[in-house]
Amino acid sequence: MIRVPAEVRDQLAAVAEGRGISLRALMQEIAAQTLTLEQIRARADRTRALLAERFGHDVTDEESAEMRRRMREATAAHRAALAGTESPG
Repeated sequence: MIRVPAEVRDQLAAVAEGRGISLRALMQEIAAQTLTLEQIRARADRTRALLAERFGHDVTDEESAEMRRRMREATAAHRAALAGTESPG
């Protein structure tokens, strides 16, 4: 059992209903698609190795940090745009 606020539960239930699946199935999908920190690091290591091997580019820690910053900004802008398109209540 996982305890979450009622509004979170209701949101998840609405998403599940919209997809035509159970709340349990939705949670299983989310768990299967969500990477652990270890998996994220392994993926980043594989990506760095691929870029070095195929393109001869060694990604620096500074480049990685800059890309993470840009991705956070893009995600925030996208969420703000979505929030601006939602109709009230």
